[in-house]
Amino acid sequence: MVMNADRTPNPRSTAEFDAGTGELPSWGELVAEHADSVYLLAYRLAGNQQDAEDLTQDTFMRVFRSLKSYQPGTFEGWLHRITTNLFLDMVRRRAKIRMEQLPEDYDRIEGGIADPAETFELNNLDPALEKALDQLAPEYRVAVVLCDGLGMSYDEISQTLGIKMGTVRSRIHRARAQLRGNLERNQGELVYTGQV
Repeated sequence: MVMNADRTPNPRSTAEFDAGTGELPSWGELVAEHADSVYLLAYRLAGNQQDAEDLTQDTFMRVFRSLKSYQPGTFEGWLHRITTNLFLDMVRRRAKIRMEQLPEDYDRIEGGIADPAETFELNNLDPALEKALDQLAPEYRVAVVLCDGLGMSYDEISQTLGIKMGTVRSRIHRARAQLRGNLERNQGELVYTGQV
């Protein structure tokens, strides 16, 4: 059950809607329930606060326009697909995505109860890892962030990106190898362990 900002139970959630046991939550409830997870993914993909905020806003704009045609399934997966597709579109429009440290006093996007562990990890991503991620091709970066950063299975990544399972495995394998090489070149002794 989703909790509102005032910590009262919200009887409608997208999980209940997807399971066929409830109605689609209101627009405000959708944003409150999913803003943090969309922002976390957007930040991990884009590597900086401004682009993450833009991706989050663009994701919810696209959701708003497409909500009437949404069919119950996995709403979270649908959001991940929209976010990653928007990120890839952004990368195609730009020559390079820059990485910058998230300021300690940044303003969080309103919505739901933040998981303290996710917040800590988001705010404390190693700068060497950020730099190594920035050096990856966008399709490798997306695959490794979805797998190692969000803990998605290969099957979930395959469905989210609309690519074959073998392609997912290949991209993750190559991304991890390139991350190790980038970290070794950039830091000498640091080696990628499989956690983004």
